[in-house]
Amino acid sequence: MTVREATAPSAAVPAPPKGPADLARALETHFLSKLEYLNAIGTALSQERDINKLLETILIAAKNLTHADGGTLYRLVDGKLQFEIVRTDSLSIAMGGSSGNAVPFYPIPLHGPDGKPNYTMIAAYAALTHKTVNVADAYTEEGFDFSGTRNFDKRTGYRSTSFLTVPMKNHEGDIIGVLQLLNATDPANGKVVPFGEEDQRLAESLASQAAIALTNRLLIQQLEVLFESLIELINTAIDEKSPYTGGHCKRVPTLTMMLAEAAHHAAAGPLAEFRMSEKDRYELKIAGLLHDCGKITTPVHVVDKATKLQTIFDRVELVSTRFEVLKREAEVEMLRARLDAVEHGDEASARRAEEAYAAKIRAYNDDREFLRRTNIGSERMKPEDQARVSQIARYTMKNEKGETVRFLSKDEEDNLNIAYGTLSGPEREIINYHIVATIKMLEALPWPRHLLNVPEYAGGHHERMDGKGYPKGLNREQMSVQARVMGIADIFEALTAKDRPYKPGKTLSESLAILGRMKTNGHVDPDLFDIFVRDKVYMRYAREFLDPEQIDDVDESAIPGYTP
Repeated sequence: MTVREATAPSAAVPAPPKGPADLARALETHFLSKLEYLNAIGTALSQERDINKLLETILIAAKNLTHADGGTLYRLVDGKLQFEIVRTDSLSIAMGGSSGNAVPFYPIPLHGPDGKPNYTMIAAYAALTHKTVNVADAYTEEGFDFSGTRNFDKRTGYRSTSFLTVPMKNHEGDIIGVLQLLNATDPANGKVVPFGEEDQRLAESLASQAAIALTNRLLIQQLEVLFESLIELINTAIDEKSPYTGGHCKRVPTLTMMLAEAAHHAAAGPLAEFRMSEKDRYELKIAGLLHDCGKITTPVHVVDKATKLQTIFDRVELVSTRFEVLKREAEVEMLRARLDAVEHGDEASARRAEEAYAAKIRAYNDDREFLRRTNIGSERMKPEDQARVSQIARYTMKNEKGETVRFLSKDEEDNLNIAYGTLSGPEREIINYHIVATIKMLEALPWPRHLLNVPEYAGGHHERMDGKGYPKGLNREQMSVQARVMGIADIFEALTAKDRPYKPGKTLSESLAILGRMKTNGHVDPDLFDIFVRDKVYMRYAREFLDPEQIDDVDESAIPGYTP
C-alpha cells in the first residue's frame, strides 16, 4: 500500500455531540481513524523500495495526519541537513521525489565555520538537541532565525505561521533527518492554526516509523551495492586472467537484460504472458553478472590458449626448429650423394641430388608455413588439412641420441588437428567445467527469497533446447525463460566479440545467420530468437559494443529460421 492508496483521516465536520457519551464516541472514532491511517502508512513504508518514493510517502503522510499545508523533509548527510522533499499545497510547490523538480536550496549546516552548534536554524536545532520544536507563529517566536522564511513570504505573498519540526531518529538513537511541517489548517474552516499536542504525538510516531523504514532501506541498498561490488570484483579477476575474454562478463549481462526487456514487452505470440517485476529484473541482473563466476577456477594456461600448440609457450617454434634439422639432414644427404657422383664422374646423378634437395627444401618450407597457419586455429578445419598434418607428423628425424623418431609427437599432432578453435578435447572439458563450478558455487550460497532463482538462471546458459547441452542436459521445457534468454546472449556475444584469440569479431549478418541455424537445429530458443531479430535487439547491442565495420546491412528475410 502506498500513501496515495491509504485513506487520510476525514476532514468532514461531524454533527455536534449531544452529550458527554456522544463526545467520547466522536473523539474515539477520530483517534481510531488517525491510528488506522498511521498503521496503513507504516505498512506502506515497510514495502517501499525506492528511497525517493519512501521520503515522499513520509512527508505526504505527515501532512495528511496533521492537516498541514506544507512541509519539508531533510536528510542528514555529512553534517548538513539536505533538502529532499518540499511541498506547499496552496502555492502548488512540489520539489524532489516524483515531482521531477530539483530542490534548489542549500543544505543547512549543523555547525558553523567556527564549529559551534547552529541553534538559530529550527531544523538544525531539532537535529542537534533531538527535540521536537512546535512553533505557533514564526513571526512572534524568539530564539530562531526565520529571516529566510520571511523573505520567502515577501516573494510569494504567503504567510508562514505554525511550524512543527520533528527529528528523525533511527533504532540506535542517531539522527538521520528532520521532518518539518508548516501551517496546520483547521478542517472546519481552513484557517491556519497551531499544531496541537495530538498532531505532535502523531508526527513523532510517524517520524519514528519513518526513520526505521528509511534506515532499513538504506541498509539494504548499501548491502546491495556491496554485493554487486563483490560480484564486480570477481568478474574483474576473471577478466584480468585473460585478455581474450576481457569484456565478456560485462557484455553478456547487458545483452541479457536487453533481450529480457524485449520479451517482457511482447504483446502477442508465445511470450505474451511473460512479464517481469522489478524484483525479477534485479534477480536476472545478478544472475547475468554471475553467469561465468566458475571461470575463476579455470587454469590460466587453458583460458589463454591462443594457439593450438601453446602451453607455457607456443611450441610452434620448436616445430620450426625441427624443420631446420630436416633441412640440414637433407643437405648432408645431398652433399654425400653429390660427392659420390663426382667421384664416379656421374654429373647427372649430382644434378638429380641437387634438384631433389631443392624440392625437399621447398616442401619443408611449405609444410612449416602450413603448420604455422594451422596452429592459429579456426572455426572449422578441413579434413584434408587434418590429413596433411598427420602426414607431416610421420616424417622421421634423428633425436639427440641418434634415434629415429616421429617429427611430431602424438600430442602435437592431436593439437594441430583440433577442428574448432585452439582447445583440445581435454582442454575443452576443463573450460566447460566452469559452468559446473558456477552452479556449485551459486547453489552453496544462502540466497534470500527474492534471489532464489539466480543459480538456475546463471547455470543454464550452456544448455540446449533439444537437451544436448551441458552440464545437465536440460531441454526447453525444463528451463526458465530467463535461462534461455541468457543462452542467446552468451552465444551472440561470443560470435561478435573481437577479443578472441583465433578469430576476429563477426559482422551482424554473419552472427545472425549462425544464430539462425542454431535455432533450426534446436540449440537456442526459437521464440526468443524471433524477438531478438524482430525487435532489433541485436542492433541496440551493436551500437554500444561493436566496431563500425562489424555493423553491416542485415537482410532479416535471409536469416535462417527467422519468423517475422
